[in-house]
Amino acid sequence: MFATERQAEIAELVATSRRVNGAELARRFDVTMETVRRDLAALEAAGRLRRVHGGAVPVEQTTVDEKAIHSRQHLNTPEKRRIAEAAFSLLRTSGAGAVVLDAGSTVEALADLIVRSDSTLPDGQEQLIITHALHIAAKLADATGIGLELVGGRVRKLTWAAAGGRAAEHYSRLRPDVAFIGCNGLHPEFGLSTPDPIEAVVKSAIVQTSRRVVLLCDAAKFGQETLMRFASLEEIDTLVTDRAPGPELTAALEAADVEVVLA
Repeated sequence: MFATERQAEIAELVATSRRVNGAELARRFDVTMETVRRDLAALEAAGRLRRVHGGAVPVEQTTVDEKAIHSRQHLNTPEKRRIAEAAFSLLRTSGAGAVVLDAGSTVEALADLIVRSDSTLPDGQEQLIITHALHIAAKLADATGIGLELVGGRVRKLTWAAAGGRAAEHYSRLRPDVAFIGCNGLHPEFGLSTPDPIEAVVKSAIVQTSRRVVLLCDAAKFGQETLMRFASLEEIDTLVTDRAPGPELTAALEAADVEVVLA
């Protein structure tokens, strides 16, 4: 295969997979790592990708890129609905009395399912939902069988969620039964990440205080690293996703004893 043909395929892989690994490219094309590095350098110079540690990502992707909540609500919608349905099944069978719902469009899809159901516990008590996300709290305010606790703080307009030290301190005083969280990146080495430092503080507090942590993450985020890591793989209990992770992430999840639920 000529270098131009190989580079064209690499550029297409980056566009579709959102990230490529240098070692995997070397095996795929049966070339040396030095050849792969030259290919990636040539493609970067041509403006077709951006090199990162271990491989490459699309040129528009950066560690601080973050879409507004109204934009994310329309991305990967069928996948997110399937993930939310699987998460709802976990919630129904958990018997959890106190539940944290993180901000994010997939967790919001889970909130929609909670609203449409009667979440009253078997003993007749309300299930307590704790959230710092205004859009999720608004949906749950009148839900049958739900008690709502709204965590306050400075609201980020981009995500409609309270963030920073006040919200994190509130969560640090709690011990909820289960937390459903989202992320912007899930990487086998870097773990769970988000572009914004003040949201990372809140997510970290949720992870550290919850008895069980369930990550809702679509496959488009696999292998991604955004600016701030807020949890390691060892700190989550269950991953609910729409597609089986690749070999590297699968091995890392198994080593961290993370249950994987495919929606």
